[in-house]
Amino acid sequence: MADTASQLLLGSGLTVVSHPLMYVKMLVQVGHEPMPPTLGRNIFGRQVYQLPGFFAYAKHIISIDGKRGLFKGLAPRLCAGAVGTVVHSKVLQCYQSQNQMEESDSRQKDNLEYVIKETTQEMVARSAATLITHPFHVITLRCMVQFIGRETKYDGIFGSIVTIYREEGVLGFFAGLIPRLLGDVLSLWICNMVAYLINKYALENGAVGEMKSYSQAVTGFLASMLTYPFVLVSNLMAVNNCG
Repeated sequence: MADTASQLLLGSGLTVVSHPLMYVKMLVQVGHEPMPPTLGRNIFGRQVYQLPGFFAYAKHIISIDGKRGLFKGLAPRLCAGAVGTVVHSKVLQCYQSQNQMEESDSRQKDNLEYVIKETTQEMVARSAATLITHPFHVITLRCMVQFIGRETKYDGIFGSIVTIYREEGVLGFFAGLIPRLLGDVLSLWICNMVAYLINKYALENGAVGEMKSYSQAVTGFLASMLTYPFVLVSNLMAVNNCG
């Protein structure tokens, strides 16, 4: 219980801090370019036209909606994070109670069978959390993209729920769910399996053993890059024809 509470507090704090970044990223994903590109230089020194960065975009939002404007859609995102953390934790606890009944051997943690088992359990936990919290995710995205047309159609969590249900029915709450689930599952399996292969074969000797702790983070970053198209498609499906 204490672990879940600490995860909720930490997750909520990170959500608040990172929300402006997600807000800007979402507006970029839907193709909103309110400012003209500027002439700059790329990493090779060539002059190229560049779109505004995060700080320029954030400054533009503040000039229109004020600093509070950077936190549109924060409430449903916090709800999604809290509910998702609880669901994810409960599912893993069910698996842990089953695992305790089986014989445990610390040496098996490097076996492929153990990695597949752990990844499968994590996949089920993440998928359950994603499925339950996706309606909040849809509301969050739609609150954000209202900035483009200056609409106020999705105002608050309960008002947005009524609007989506009235116009699209229950299925409207799950727009973009399939590509989001596929992206999460593929990212998880790519990350864990590549990390296993690196730890098992590339970093097996003691000289580089301390690098094993970083392999998961590196493979996670690479997996997120490979599965980014699923995230993009999911977000666009969630906000398509919602205005």
